Amino acid sequence: MDSSSSKPASKQEQIAETPQAGVWKGDFGRAYTDRNTFEIEGLEQLCRKNYGVSRSEINGRTLQGISKDASFLEVGCNAGNQLLLLKQMGWTNLSGVELQPYALEIARSRLPQANLKQGSALDIPWPDSSFDVVFTSVVLIHIAPRDLPQAMDEIHRTSRQYIWGLEYYAPNATEIFYRDHSQLLWKMDYARIYLDRFDDLELVREERLKYLGDKNVDTAFLLEKRH
Repeated sequence: MDSSSSKPASKQEQIAETPQAGVWKGDFGRAYTDRNTFEIEGLEQLCRKNYGVSRSEINGRTLQGISKDASFLEVGCNAGNQLLLLKQMGWTNLSGVELQPYALEIARSRLPQANLKQGSALDIPWPDSSFDVVFTSVVLIHIAPRDLPQAMDEIHRTSRQYIWGLEYYAPNATEIFYRDHSQLLWKMDYARIYLDRFDDLELVREERLKYLGDKNVDTAFLLEKRH
């Protein structure tokens, strides 16, 4: 056995081997990006269809009081839909990390001024306290429960002040069969999981978003670090 075969896997190599990462980096992830790349008005219309309100209205309520000079990092930015909307709303200090190379290429073409890097929620490629706001939008739902603590630790680590999320909601962890796949989607009370994990976080606001066409519910929440 040579030395390279006995060398422990690096953190990034370990991440690449997770079952979910392999799926999202492949053809399944590319198809997701193709289905979910929206211009701003398309994103607004989707939210109006789902909730009866636009995404910019939801953002405005959740992020009220946050300075337009604040720096944002989106974890799992995909093709950049949410960053484009933030830019239109007046926030311009924007960064993103994305696992899927195809999606990242699209995001870079749409947001040439943003700082976008390839990487994982489990190993965010920025130092501690790099951003005023670190956020996810329907990304935590695709992280396996065994890996969720590490993802939340990374989000908490890179946030200077706020953690923001919009995710599918359920009071208890519930796996959902997703496009003929298991182990790719879970609903949980993500805000509560953050609060239980980190003593320095407090809930600033949370809004439950009920779907118009079914019984599903999403949650939009903002958490703040106490200093």
